[in-house]
Amino acid sequence: MSGSSDNPHDGSHGGPGTRLAGAGRRPEWTGTPGHPSAVVNPPVWRASTHLYPDMAALRAHPANEDGRFYYGRRGAPTQWALAEALTRLEPGAAEDGGGTVLYPSGVAAIAGALLTVLRPGDVLLMTDNAYEPSRVMGRGLLADFGVTTRWFDPTDTAAFEAAICERTRAVLLESPGSLTAEVQDVPALAAIAKARGIVTVLDNTWASPLGFAALEHGADIAVMSLTKHVSGHSDCMMGSATAGREWYRKLRLRAQGLGNVVSPDDAALMLRGLRTMHLRLTAETASALAIAEWLAARPEVARVLCPMLPGSPGHDLWKRDFTGGCGLFSFVLKGGTSQARDALIDALSLFGIGYSWGGFESLATPVDPATIRTASPWPLPGMADADRFGVRVSIGLEDTADLIADLERGLAAWSALL
Repeated sequence: MSGSSDNPHDGSHGGPGTRLAGAGRRPEWTGTPGHPSAVVNPPVWRASTHLYPDMAALRAHPANEDGRFYYGRRGAPTQWALAEALTRLEPGAAEDGGGTVLYPSGVAAIAGALLTVLRPGDVLLMTDNAYEPSRVMGRGLLADFGVTTRWFDPTDTAAFEAAICERTRAVLLESPGSLTAEVQDVPALAAIAKARGIVTVLDNTWASPLGFAALEHGADIAVMSLTKHVSGHSDCMMGSATAGREWYRKLRLRAQGLGNVVSPDDAALMLRGLRTMHLRLTAETASALAIAEWLAARPEVARVLCPMLPGSPGHDLWKRDFTGGCGLFSFVLKGGTSQARDALIDALSLFGIGYSWGGFESLATPVDPATIRTASPWPLPGMADADRFGVRVSIGLEDTADLIADLERGLAAWSALL
């Protein structure tokens, strides 16, 4: 949905909280003729069929315009409101006439973006710290369509430039990486790509537009798993891709061709989560930083992989380019065994064991990137070979002191098996 509105409270102005409170709340979506803005939130419009009053209206309907009733797959005010709100959050997108396309999941958004950009015979360069389903996509779906995927070290700009060939059409970045938290020099990488006519797609789920302005830093397409921070309640799945005018139109047509549509009920849940996202991210970030500092001082921990933490890998780039963070980071244990790490995670009572992140509840999962990396090492440079067992935590809204006490119990269980 292209971000265009005359509403002064449409989420275009003010700080993050102000923009989140107003975005996507057009009077025509929250009221009726003669009674605009009758309700706070856009109602849930459930419909597969949109009706026309007569044949003249059907014949006069503009071809494939945003924000116009046509058929259920094109959306209705609930989906349009969410798409517009997300566009308003991405600096530069609305001003350029761009917009946001919604997908059933974050993986679908990544696939939708890459299938929009790439053609048979093209080469995709993918950061080596990418989300594992993205890597699977490179080896499977994209390979089946004649696209070659090559991986590069996320922190080696020279290696990225050297990997470019005459068939390279796109690069997929993820910064920070969702497992090992490497921060990429997105402006530098995007500038190299742009000079070669290569499209930059950035998975910006970790920071969201509140923490990293993807398009302003050179990305052509910013992808998010809305399942994480936007939902915030671990009860809904969705993805998005936001771009300026050129790529938004292409993304939208490709999504329509693939039959992508999201439920209006899910869109309403995402809108609800969006309103409090700034508050949740602020609280989770503060708690995560305090916990990262505590872990960094523990003798059982070899390294904390949290770019918000001073002295941590990538902190200088994070401080230069980011305006916010989130609750997701990893830490690596000093030596130990896989069984001891299992005991650590099993001993946690406040951290659930489960995939995904960004919800109100804290989670913990093992990190074993050695099995999926192809262009960069694990353990990371400067780490001992024995320091290979990682734990990824997603810090939720529980009290920080309680989460630290829980992790202390987990570390005690780990130590007991050494």
